[in-house]
Amino acid sequence: MTELYKKSQKVAVFDVDGTIFRDSLLIRLVEALIESGLFPSAANDNYSKEYQRWQERRGGYHEYISAVVEVFKNNIKGVPYGEFKDLARVVVATHSKHTYKYTRNMVKELKAQGYYMLAISHSPKTILDEFCTTLGFDKVYGMIYEIGPSDKFTGAITDEHLMLNKANILKRAIEKEGLSLEGSIGVGDTEGDIPMLEMVERPICFNPNSSLYKQAQIRGWEVAVERKDVVYNIK
Repeated sequence: MTELYKKSQKVAVFDVDGTIFRDSLLIRLVEALIESGLFPSAANDNYSKEYQRWQERRGGYHEYISAVVEVFKNNIKGVPYGEFKDLARVVVATHSKHTYKYTRNMVKELKAQGYYMLAISHSPKTILDEFCTTLGFDKVYGMIYEIGPSDKFTGAITDEHLMLNKANILKRAIEKEGLSLEGSIGVGDTEGDIPMLEMVERPICFNPNSSLYKQAQIRGWEVAVERKDVVYNIK
């Protein structure tokens, strides 16, 4: 570990969707955007097939969520930010309690122990801010969609290349906030979290998909699975 990271406050970094939230904030937001008329009613046709394939275990979740992401990107241009933010607030108010007990308790305990709580997700930052602040996170990183002079989304994403690499975001947060990787903890659920998990001292793979689970076995990382009201720790 380099001198760069030998600072003061320890950091705990969490993925959000599927790790804390028992669903995807982006999916719930897209559904709300369609129901409100801010997105066209036929927009869900572009991901419903992948959803059905995933439900029937004939396709993967990655394909499903990727299709939802494309719907969001293709329809966000021209949506008024004010209406978008109001809708995000409603979505969070409706679903904020839909969390995993394991990670919810972990966030609370680490916060009490003095950890700097960091959330990193590929969902829009607007809805992440609404969701994560209620849990006590100190800093939230999410996808930032550009807003034009008319206070409407332009369709562009700010620093998308940076946001797609969670390790780069973690490095930036450590440098900016003066944090330490000594005693650090990271929690993720897919292979996209691997670069982030490689950086921390205690990586935890929570409800991992098959790709992350294989890496956890190879690397000797902790694996925890919450099913109904039971948490299984797998070595």
